[in-house]
Amino acid sequence: MTSDPARPFGRVLTAMVTPFAEDGSIDLAGAQELAAHLVDRQAHDGLVVFGTTGESPTVSDGEQHAVLEVVLDAVGDRATVIAGVGTNDTAHSIEKARTAARLGAHGLLVVTPYYNKPPQAGLLRHFTAVADATDLPVMLYDIPPRSVVPIEVETLVRAAEHPNIVAVKDAKGDLGAVMWTMARTDLAYYSGEDMLNLPLLAIGAVGVVSVVGHVVGPRLAELIAAVESGDLGRARTVNESLLPVYTGIFRTQGTIMVKAALREQGLPAGPVRPPLVDATPEQVEQLRADLTAGGVAL
Repeated sequence: MTSDPARPFGRVLTAMVTPFAEDGSIDLAGAQELAAHLVDRQAHDGLVVFGTTGESPTVSDGEQHAVLEVVLDAVGDRATVIAGVGTNDTAHSIEKARTAARLGAHGLLVVTPYYNKPPQAGLLRHFTAVADATDLPVMLYDIPPRSVVPIEVETLVRAAEHPNIVAVKDAKGDLGAVMWTMARTDLAYYSGEDMLNLPLLAIGAVGVVSVVGHVVGPRLAELIAAVESGDLGRARTVNESLLPVYTGIFRTQGTIMVKAALREQGLPAGPVRPPLVDATPEQVEQLRADLTAGGVAL
């Protein structure tokens, strides 16, 4: 749990996968075990439950509530637990936000509405409506590769006027837009694209919401510490050592490959739900090589 207003959700957070049993049902005990592992052994001070990596599109609201409850029970006393509540339906997102607040979530992740391609005025109305629904701090998730529509700088400036909208998870890949937004707002930026962790940290991001953090959490903490201490040489060295991990986890699709990595380590993960498909033996073999090259023990 963090009390630093400049870093409202902590430094090292992972968008946690949702463990499933082999029959495809939710593995609640596995979710608790994985959450505790990430916080206690992978140096995480926060978790995002039901971002895209958590397979939120294919997990029912009831299942999401059950997982959020057990994760809060497992680590909520020592880590920030953020609930992904964003959808492309404002009313549904508001309902999910209120339920997450009632269950005890510490914050909300609200992704740009996808598929229906709202204009910037629609994005602002959506974000502020969800932020109005509870007293929880909100992290916006800017990811145009999935949502198509980016959150423009002017929209972020307007959104930052809302007292509950305090952070952005950035996967836009537009460092110029990030720098302008940082210059004009007090929004805390978190890297949401692992390959760009170092550049985003170097221009002022306060932490990461990672996928590879499932397997390299302590090294991400080391990367952040090096940047914050001004030791960019050390930061580059750490970052270069992580490149094979970044590449390996995203060769196919992040959720698929990180679940494969967790299975290789004997940790709860299970299969993915359709339309995703599990990694093939050939893909797992390549992943092992990538992780080994990146210094990850299997």
